[in-house]
Amino acid sequence: MSKHFLYVADPMCSWCWGFSPVIDKIDETFGETAPVRVMVGGLRPGTPHAMRDKEKEAVREHWEHVHEASGQPFDFAFFDQDGFIYDTEPACRAVVTARKMDEEKALPFLAHLHRAFYVENRNTAKEDELADIAGAFGFDRDAFHAELTSPDTREETQGDFWFAQSSGITGFPTLLAVEDKQAMLVTAGYLPWDALEKPLAGWVAGEGAQG
Repeated sequence: MSKHFLYVADPMCSWCWGFSPVIDKIDETFGETAPVRVMVGGLRPGTPHAMRDKEKEAVREHWEHVHEASGQPFDFAFFDQDGFIYDTEPACRAVVTARKMDEEKALPFLAHLHRAFYVENRNTAKEDELADIAGAFGFDRDAFHAELTSPDTREETQGDFWFAQSSGITGFPTLLAVEDKQAMLVTAGYLPWDALEKPLAGWVAGEGAQG
């Protein structure tokens, strides 16, 4: 019986950053039996305009809630800058690039992108910056940039977005437990490890899914 987890996230989604230690723990604990496969959902793909003050206020409130719930760090100096375009498509495409180059690195690279954006205040909406971040992570920087900007990778990223939309996934993080092509919802949104450990252990052990 084939089992895996399907993790649908966005590298510029604050609740996904909050969930990052949890999904890492899931992978560490259950990955040999049920590996975690990563897809990108597209939180704000194609946003054309710079963030306005009201948008900054709303996003900052989300970040504060995530920090309170998860303890994950944030650099709130992000909100002091002007002209930031919160387009998550390039960062999502970078995760797809990592997945294409080495699928086993997709999840740790997602966490690396989260940290670059939320803690290091890097502009993960820029392709050159994403290639630099990937180079520091361990990918060949130029090869990554070439794959990142290729039509095939753009198309595959749109395919991930389409999957999320067609599956009725409206928020991130979303975690599905998949057994023999049958997917069951584990969580749509942030949950701490303590709330997931026992039900996931039961599912991995063949005791049925509980979400």
